[in-house]
Amino acid sequence: MDVRQRLARNLRRLREAKGWSQEKFAFEANVHRTYVSDIERGARNPTITVVEKLAAPLGVTASDLLAN
Repeated sequence: MDVRQRLARNLRRLREAKGWSQEKFAFEANVHRTYVSDIERGARNPTITVVEKLAAPLGVTASDLLAN
């Protein structure tokens, strides 16, 4: 599994565990909803800065989002 697939899987799992829609999560992370959707589908290759923005509202580290 490549890094984009791991990020997609972890992001979706953690977002759903909080009970957040993609729209709610995007608002909390200060990114566009379609960007979240693209990342969760593995269609985007976000920068590490964006990965940090995604991790913060989930209460995890960027490395947690990239872990197996």
